Order: sequence, then C-alpha cells, then structure tokens
Amino acid sequence: MSRQDVHNEMQQMFGTVISFVDQIPDDYIDAEWDLIKRVQFGETLIPNKYKELMGLCVAAVTRCRYCSLFHTEAAKLFGATAAEIEEAVHYAKLVSGWSVYLNGLQVDYETFADEVRRVVTHVTSQAAA
Repeated sequence: MSRQDVHNEMQQMFGTVISFVDQIPDDYIDAEWDLIKRVQFGETLIPNKYKELMGLCVAAVTRCRYCSLFHTEAAKLFGATAAEIEEAVHYAKLVSGWSVYLNGLQVDYETFADEVRRVVTHVTSQAAA
C-alpha cells in the first residue's frame, strides 16, 4: 500500500491524517498501518477497551506522555470509565513497584517461582472445595 493509500484510509477512519505517520519510512508504512488497523483497532481476542487499558499501563510505566494520552483517549472511546482508567494506572504502579522491589533485592527467582506455584495450587484447591 502506498503512503497516499495509507493517508486516504487514515483520513476515512480518523477524519485526519496523524502527522507522525509521515516520519515512517516508505518501506515500512504499509506494515505499520496494517498493525494499527488490525491489532490496535481491529477485533482481536482481547476486547479493545482492555487492550487500550493495557496500553495505558505500559505507557504509564515507560513514562511516555504521547502513549498515555493516546491510550487514555482510546480507552474512553472503547467504553472505559474514569474509574477503570484510574484502577488500571494504579495497578501499573503496583506491578512496577513490586518489580523494582524484587529486582532491587535480588530475590531468588527459583524460590519465588516455587512460592507462586504453591499459592496457585492452594487457591485452586480452595476454589474447588
């Protein structure tokens, strides 16, 4: 697909051509646009609202203000509430905080993995009871 074809599809889909797309090299623009359409906005196994909340979590952890803005607005577009957005960001903070803690203390991975498996086994057995 040519750059002009991508522009035409983007104009029809979004009502505008997003300017940063013009910085994508010609050799890659077709593939990048295809990913945006199929994965980001298309129907996949994960509903779009949840994909965008996941994208927001990644953006929050990587501290990308562009991605944070985009994924917040896209999550709203796909039906996320302000409370869901806040909870997702709080969860990203929680997960990234524990990552810092566990890695910083150099907790033994095999011990941790064994403990996680034991927790899952216990919780599963309790749910079955």
